[in-house]
Amino acid sequence: MIHSFKNYLIEESKVGYFTFGRMNPPTVGHEKLLDALAKQAGRNDYYVFVSQTQDKKKNPLDYNSKVKNIRKMFPRHARRVLINKKIRTAFDAAQFLYDKGFKKIVMVVGSDRVNEFTTLLNKYNGQKAQHGFYNFDTIEVSSAGARDPDAEGVSGMSASKMRAFAAENDFTSFIQGLPSSANNKDAKKLFQDVRNGMGIKEETVFKRHVELKPVSEIREKFVQGKLFELGDTVVVKESDEMGVITYLGANYVVVELSEDRSVRKWLDGVQKVTEETSPSTKLKTVLEKRKNRKTDSYKY
Repeated sequence: MIHSFKNYLIEESKVGYFTFGRMNPPTVGHEKLLDALAKQAGRNDYYVFVSQTQDKKKNPLDYNSKVKNIRKMFPRHARRVLINKKIRTAFDAAQFLYDKGFKKIVMVVGSDRVNEFTTLLNKYNGQKAQHGFYNFDTIEVSSAGARDPDAEGVSGMSASKMRAFAAENDFTSFIQGLPSSANNKDAKKLFQDVRNGMGIKEETVFKRHVELKPVSEIREKFVQGKLFELGDTVVVKESDEMGVITYLGANYVVVELSEDRSVRKWLDGVQKVTEETSPSTKLKTVLEKRKNRKTDSYKY
């Protein structure tokens, strides 16, 4: 079939957009990168390539598992995530696009890698080397508007932070680093895949909250029934007021301070009255009467 001159001009102006990264594991930062890639590409094709390096420390997910998880985490871009074991580097990705007939390419990356890839990709343009050969009319490297989500360090939600959460068995913090579209089932699968890749034994119980050590000890005692009971006399720490516990919540208690006034307090906000901290005889008698009056109306 002979293409018209108009079609020829359209093909000549077609630009291939792509990104290349580790995404080990994928995070909400990668979602922003892929969204930026799609936005810049517009009606042009765009491609997502990922590295194949695997090790327990920085790359716990194997290539196939990583691609599957990325497609689940970012369903909007799933069809754009290629699985091709011949593409191991950004240079391989460039050659792939060149072989597909693109004359111009735009690579979209985190802002802190723009200069690096601009230099490298242009340096080997038109040069035969170990990575193969590509010869584009133009090579542009564009910023996704944020730092590289694969970067090591503490700034933002990085893949390194996610690996640390997985190593600590902190599922709650881990899932907060995933896109909002990720369901609990897929998040747990990714979490366990990362842990398995790090050589950590599988566990069925995950941390459900970020623990502050003193508070977690209080919570454990409370859950075991060793901290407070209905009817206990307690002191509200911030006001030094005394009252009776009339309700036990999940991580709080309701304290009746008077017949018409009750307050809700976190577990570490009240202290149980013991012999060492007992109130005066008169106040203690009042509290005892109130406690006895409320005993039959306590609700769990």
